[in-house]
Amino acid sequence: MSSKSWASIGEKACSVFSGWRSTKYTGGKAPLGFERTHGRWHGRWHDWRTSDSADEKRTKNGRKKDKEKVAMIQNLQDAVVLNNGVKMPGLGLGVFRVEEGSQVKDTVRWALDVGYRHIDTAAVYGNEAGVGEAVAASGIPREHIFITSKVWNGDQGYDSTLKAYDASLERLGLDYLDLYLIHWPVKDKYVDTWKALLSLYGDKKVRAIGVSNFHIHHIEDILAVGSVVPVVDQVECHPRLVQKELKSYLKTRGIWLEAWSPLMKGNVDMPLLVALGKKYAKTPAQVVIRWHIQRDVIVIPKSVHKERIVENAGVFDFSLTEEELDAIDGLNENHRYGSDPDNFNF
Repeated sequence: MSSKSWASIGEKACSVFSGWRSTKYTGGKAPLGFERTHGRWHGRWHDWRTSDSADEKRTKNGRKKDKEKVAMIQNLQDAVVLNNGVKMPGLGLGVFRVEEGSQVKDTVRWALDVGYRHIDTAAVYGNEAGVGEAVAASGIPREHIFITSKVWNGDQGYDSTLKAYDASLERLGLDYLDLYLIHWPVKDKYVDTWKALLSLYGDKKVRAIGVSNFHIHHIEDILAVGSVVPVVDQVECHPRLVQKELKSYLKTRGIWLEAWSPLMKGNVDMPLLVALGKKYAKTPAQVVIRWHIQRDVIVIPKSVHKERIVENAGVFDFSLTEEELDAIDGLNENHRYGSDPDNFNF
């Protein structure tokens, strides 16, 4: 018997059952046990019916369409909600190693023109001034652009972090940052640095605070000194470094994982990624960005080329299946292109 025939029978059964109830108990409520049984039976029928309907949906090539959860963002300006209620665009532009001056100003201008509303910089990048100039020249209201910066290692410590924050604001030409991060967990300093961020946040000088390159034990250390939980942990994350354990931990704490070097420094020409790109008429880089988004990872790919900036934003007109997401997860080798947060010397 076809699914449609079973569906018809089920609907008639629900109708008969409901009619019998209304006839038998006219003028009053049915017994509680009856209501529970009827509700439970009808609910299970509805679940079966909708599940079957979902299974019958077909893609253009005739294959069954996999059931997929809704991606964390649906467009370039869509935002995730951080654990303090602040909204942060889930896809942004990173400006690591983008030269101060015309290069960074052009890069940020192109991104804002395309529709990006999330710019990630840092004191050590040496381009905060150019980022600020591009933002000011865009004509876009300040509150519509989410800007992140970070305190560098040499400025860590309580008092020096407070001064570093003010210096970043001055270079950016801003009154506040949307997000301020500890760039790396400098031994014997990152806890005091976190206390400074707590002070900035408590004084409402910054909308949200977080960390970067923190392992689980680093986060546990700072959680011991205050009630504020970091909103993000910005770490190296890509198909060769999936960060499954860290991500699971962060989820239990309500902390978003944000990926730097999300495109593996351009090393995306892996057979699986190329094949998926051909399937969806996308580049391997677009496949990887989509993978991040569907895995609930905030992502900030960097480029100084206008066409690549546009391309990186073109990831909202296709979806990867769960099997494809799992296959990309399977590329993990725990391989780092950058330094290990437990072993760095800068």
